[in-house]
Amino acid sequence: MVVKITTYRLRILILVFLLIALTSFALLVGRYPTAGVSNPRKLLHDPLLAQIVLNVRLPRVLLALTGGASLATAGFVFQMLFANPLVEPGFLGISQGAAFGAASAITLWGFSPLIIQLSATFFGLTALIASYYLAKRFRFGGWILRLVLSGIAVGAVFSAGLSIIKLIAAPTTSLQDITFWMMGGLWNTTWKTALSVMPVMWLALLGLFAVRWRINLLSLDERTAHSIGIAVNREKSLLLFVATVATTAIISVAGLIGWVGLIIPHLARRLFGSDSRFALPGSMLLGALFLLASDTLGRSLLSSEIPLGVLTSLVGALLFMVILTRRQTEVKL
Repeated sequence: MVVKITTYRLRILILVFLLIALTSFALLVGRYPTAGVSNPRKLLHDPLLAQIVLNVRLPRVLLALTGGASLATAGFVFQMLFANPLVEPGFLGISQGAAFGAASAITLWGFSPLIIQLSATFFGLTALIASYYLAKRFRFGGWILRLVLSGIAVGAVFSAGLSIIKLIAAPTTSLQDITFWMMGGLWNTTWKTALSVMPVMWLALLGLFAVRWRINLLSLDERTAHSIGIAVNREKSLLLFVATVATTAIISVAGLIGWVGLIIPHLARRLFGSDSRFALPGSMLLGALFLLASDTLGRSLLSSEIPLGVLTSLVGALLFMVILTRRQTEVKL
């Protein structure tokens, strides 16, 4: 056990080092002054490059790091609490609910970050509550199957509502904003938009990190958890609320970014086992690495930017297929 803990801590330190290296690289790569990696010494002699790094790339990099950590951590919490490795916010209709809320806010009030965030959070929580309620009411199959089916149904309802919003949106203004927003991306990131959501995600991540040992207990059978004095329903509801808020916060400014909350917890459990004390911070670091790498690749690979949601879906789906076809089985929840 001591050897495993030492190994896990070493792996976390390696991920931290990789994260620092990738962050430095992301700040220096871009279209200016030429396509490629800038020389760090030019920051002292080129005022325009310094402004680009500080006011354009830095808030975008920080938002990518925080958003990736939030999506991955939320996915890990959902999978642990529901004891299902296929559960993530998108499967429970939360992403679709948040998308509906954000699209409604864009159509009615324009691109106001605070209103979009509040609307996305409200409808994301509504989707979570509706999925949980329907799963309790369904009379077909076991709990996991009912939960997935209810998530599919709730997600379909909000997807239909999103289609209606797109039909009534102004073609030259709101519809274009919604279309680009749904593809996912951080191209419109400024310090104002980043600071409007990052404190919320930081608080959510700190809260989940502080109670990561508690997630191990809540993932036990309900009777076992009750027997050791845990208020299962209350604590699970609180953790799910925090995870949902973290998810909807990044969705409200970056749009739909898929697969991060599904694939990253799988990778974290392969590296750190199912112990939340190490797997949860591992998910945070891997999620931040994955989203920052995807965003950096998307904005530097071609002359025009590749939508972030497209890249995460492509890479995430390929990694998921690789994981499922490997002979080694995943650590069970």
